[in-house]
Amino acid sequence: QAQLVESGGGSVQAGGSLRLSCASSGRILSSSVVGWFRQVPGKEREFVALIRWRGGQGGSALVADSVKGRFTIATVSGANTVVLQMNSLREEDTAIYYCATGSHYDTNQRAYRNWGQGTQVTVAS
Repeated sequence: QAQLVESGGGSVQAGGSLRLSCASSGRILSSSVVGWFRQVPGKEREFVALIRWRGGQGGSALVADSVKGRFTIATVSGANTVVLQMNSLREEDTAIYYCATGSHYDTNQRAYRNWGQGTQVTVAS
């Protein structure tokens, strides 16, 4: 099974931006869905965004209401990578961000089988 590796996390001031990348060590199945989730200690993992892979061309996408208008998700064709562009960051966006692949267009984390190790995002006021 291909490994997923997240990168791009770090510390940023509120209002700033970060760009997270999710790179797969192997080919992502054309029919796959790639999702981003986040988690803070003591809370359940929360859906952030997802996109249909469509062979790297990207298809329909969905973002959570809490990040709508601030975060966008996109595929990087030819690079087995999905990026999450995060703008206008807020303190409440602080979390570990994970990417994952699954077969269904689903915001439930249980629909995703393959997970990366996560990358920390910290937003300071």
